[in-house]
Amino acid sequence: MWARIKFYLLLGAAGWGVWLLLSYHVIFYGQEASVIQNVYFLKKSKPNLNHTFFSLHQKKPDAVLKIKDLREVGVGDLMVRLGMLTDPEKARLENQYRAR
Repeated sequence: MWARIKFYLLLGAAGWGVWLLLSYHVIFYGQEASVIQNVYFLKKSKPNLNHTFFSLHQKKPDAVLKIKDLREVGVGDLMVRLGMLTDPEKARLENQYRAR
C-alpha cells in the first residue's frame, strides 16, 4: 500500500514539474557565468517549451527583446528592474521589434 502511495506522489510531483516547465520562463541573471545569483519566473502567454530556460548573462538588450515570446511576457520590465536598460530604451526597442 505504501509503495502505491509513493508511486502516486512521485507521479504527481513529475506532473507538477512538467506543468511548471510548460507555464513559466525561468530567467537566470548573474554577473559571472559560473554563478547564478538570481532566478526569475515569468508566466508564459501560452503553454510551450520555447525559451523555458534563458540566461541574461552577457546578452545585449536588443538581442533579448528580438525574441517575441520573451518580449510579450515582460522581459523588458525585468531588464529595467535589473538596470540593464532604461525605460525609454525599452520602449524604443519594443516598438522597433513590434513593428516587424
